[in-house]
Amino acid sequence: MDYLALFERYLTDNKSVSANTLSSYKRDVQRYLAFLQKQGLSSPCDVEEPVMKRFVSFLELSGKSAATVTRCVASLRCFYQFLAAAGYSHTNPARDIKLKKVEKKLPQILTGKEIELFLSQPDPSDAKGCRDKAMLELLYATGIRVSELISLNVEDVNLQVGVLHCHNEKSDRIIPIYPTAITAVSDYLCRFRGVIASNECGRALFTNLNGQRMTRQGFWKIVKGYTAQAHIEKDITPHTLRHSFAAHLLENGAQLKDIQEMLGHADISSTQIYAQVLQERFKEVYKNCHPRAKHA
Repeated sequence: MDYLALFERYLTDNKSVSANTLSSYKRDVQRYLAFLQKQGLSSPCDVEEPVMKRFVSFLELSGKSAATVTRCVASLRCFYQFLAAAGYSHTNPARDIKLKKVEKKLPQILTGKEIELFLSQPDPSDAKGCRDKAMLELLYATGIRVSELISLNVEDVNLQVGVLHCHNEKSDRIIPIYPTAITAVSDYLCRFRGVIASNECGRALFTNLNGQRMTRQGFWKIVKGYTAQAHIEKDITPHTLRHSFAAHLLENGAQLKDIQEMLGHADISSTQIYAQVLQERFKEVYKNCHPRAKHA
């Protein structure tokens, strides 16, 4: 029986998970099923906890990080919940597995000067630079996820009012846009979007130069290119602009609850990490700048 295909259908139809989550779950379960096959076990349904512990040890000995192991076990817990609900299995060997504590890394944040330097890299005189300028400005202006950015349609941006309508299966929110971003998007729409967009892309706001809707991989390459061009040492990813958006709002007096709404976080605990980022930064500033702390 193809348990992986059944699990994928369950995640898609019953859980409505994101494309990224679906990909992670599939990859983790595939790795687990391959491990079972090498152990001479043809079905996951009769597996007991000792086998699951061997799988965790296998991951650790393979050099997988604690975060990867933790995520993999979480995927398998969900997999066995599905098997139980479907009547294929009556045990969950992943349920009581004890894992190493994962140290949560604080997100990378750009300084105000680094943001200005980074956003100044695209040359808006041609189609690529104008489009890139619009995308990067809009991302930092609103703090939306990359998946949300590339899913935007033309009508989702109201430039006259100065707001963006961001909607997906989990949240529906209206986010203000600062004037520089409004200008950048307006410039792109007026001069180049109609030139590069194809009929197949529909109402996609941002497309690649072949006229197809922009992809995550394509946007990731754009960010990496401008990071190198700006000679910024930090490892900037598309999510860095989202993190910086939230931290800079908080640093300048915004309330956590308001930032949570703009980011689309279901739980405010996800937003509180930005307060921790600022606390760590202030500690570093204090240590380096206070005359008595410097000589401690």
